[in-house]
Amino acid sequence: MASLSFALAHSLPEIILAAGVLVLVLLGALRGKDSDGPVTEIAVGLLGAAILAIALGGKTTAVVFDGAFIDDGFGRFMKVLTLAGSLVTLVMGQDFLVREKIDKFEFPILILLATLGMLMLISATSLIALYLGLELMSLSLYVLAAFQRDNVRASEAGLKYFVLGALSSGMLLYGASLLYGFAGTVSFAGIAEAAHGKATLGVVFGLAFLMTGLAFKMSAAPFHMWTPDVYEGAPTPVTAFFASAAKMAAVAVTVRVVLTAFPGVTAQWQQIVIFISILSMALGAFAAIGQSNIKRLMAYSAIGHIGFALVGLAAGTEAGVVGVLAYMAIYLVMTLGTFAAILSMRVGGVSVEKIADLSGLARTDGVMAFFLAMMMFSLAGIPPLAGFFAKWYVFNAAIQAQLYPLAVIGVLSSAVAAYYYLRIVKIMYFDEPAPAFDRPSPTLRAVLALTGLLVLFFFVYPGSFIDATTAAAKSLF
Repeated sequence: MASLSFALAHSLPEIILAAGVLVLVLLGALRGKDSDGPVTEIAVGLLGAAILAIALGGKTTAVVFDGAFIDDGFGRFMKVLTLAGSLVTLVMGQDFLVREKIDKFEFPILILLATLGMLMLISATSLIALYLGLELMSLSLYVLAAFQRDNVRASEAGLKYFVLGALSSGMLLYGASLLYGFAGTVSFAGIAEAAHGKATLGVVFGLAFLMTGLAFKMSAAPFHMWTPDVYEGAPTPVTAFFASAAKMAAVAVTVRVVLTAFPGVTAQWQQIVIFISILSMALGAFAAIGQSNIKRLMAYSAIGHIGFALVGLAAGTEAGVVGVLAYMAIYLVMTLGTFAAILSMRVGGVSVEKIADLSGLARTDGVMAFFLAMMMFSLAGIPPLAGFFAKWYVFNAAIQAQLYPLAVIGVLSSAVAAYYYLRIVKIMYFDEPAPAFDRPSPTLRAVLALTGLLVLFFFVYPGSFIDATTAAAKSLF
């Protein structure tokens, strides 16, 4: 009993969400399917309670459930980011769901289930736990992508994501089976011990297939093919969820897998990460230039930013992991702020998504234009905004690891990508005004203003943030 209570104490956030989902399913069934009623508010409360459980919980590292689950500083840090992304997405998206008449009780439940899968994924220390978390997350995301059933684009997005997601899951599972066949165990520690310094053909192939599945979940090139269509076709709150919480979990599990299961074959996984990173940065920089839909542009932007984050992982050092953690936290803030602005783009009660609809925004809504411009400058990496420091941390780690060509390619890609971010600023401030947007909800205003201020004033006091990322990174080494 003592060991069970110990395990439950270290998995309290997951238990809160799992129990909450069961209660909400029952509540939704009793209330009927026409409206979500108080389900969204309860879901937001559950996510907040999970964040509090992490903040007030223990600070020690513990491996529980027969070595399948770990509670450490790295996991807690990434879980807070994931939960924050889910919570803000739910809060921001409520008005959109009501307007589009898709405010069903299943939506917040699916968000909670996907988030539960993400938390399991972040703490997984075995291949089976990894796969269980991945599938719980993915199955929920498939349904969320096609949640707007009467919309052809949303149905198409859901179908594309399902087919390609099933393919990537199969490849990941095949890689996991190869690793199990070689190591005789599914635990990351056991695989690390068996593969230490022995880069056999089975390990290399297993690693390659495993990384393929994880790259798909991160939407890293060349496994990005689903991203632009799903981002554009899915309901905007779902797109925000894909771009925020889902990214945190996918990057977290990738970092944990390569550093804890394959520390003895660093040269092999490092080549894969460098290749994926360069391809993602280049594709994100060049493919977004011709986009006219802002959600599709954000898809290519996400691909590029995953490439930048992987620059830190490629270093394979503690400084590199600090860079990845800092990058993902800042990217989360920038993404949520940008999607708060995108959700505010409504004319006559109808949502618009064209970049041209932002024309002359500075003259029709100066506050929104200013904060969106801050997001664009930060995404481009312009100092002294937070986005600049995010890139500085990962490039500095790459230089310390003597990965000079990777750092140079990253800087050049960042310079190219700045074009399409600055183009949006130019459209907002120098083009003739398009029809003015409807007044956004106070919630969207608050999210945009808060994230904008965080991005703008990050340089004032970054010390505590870097201390938190450093402590989280140390727990992996």
